[in-house]
Amino acid sequence: MTEHDWLDAYLLGKDGAEKDFKLEWEWFRYLVGDKMFAATLKPGEGYKREYAGRNLLTLKCDPVWSQELRSEYPDIFPGFYMDKRTWISIDLDGDISETLLRELCDHSYNLVFAKLTKKLQREITGE
Repeated sequence: MTEHDWLDAYLLGKDGAEKDFKLEWEWFRYLVGDKMFAATLKPGEGYKREYAGRNLLTLKCDPVWSQELRSEYPDIFPGFYMDKRTWISIDLDGDISETLLRELCDHSYNLVFAKLTKKLQREITGE
């Protein structure tokens, strides 16, 4: 067991969340309404030093908060293979509290969910 065994269940516990494996990327993706809100991955040694060989969680993030997080936490980087302004990657083996990880997961889910059509949001929440 790892320190972050709770993460998969936490992400899948979100309304309408689904998980798939993107074979060509070798990523586990977490989706709501067919839109990705999180991914877990481990880039190979051929990538930039900040990403290579790390167990990463990639999340959507408000651009201003993303900059603040990256300047405050050495284990939070611009999103791996994503828009560097609106995605972050977190080293799961780094020094990031579970409380902050949960907050960032919620934030990412909420950003993606808010962009879905109102009809799809109602279908997902059952309202």
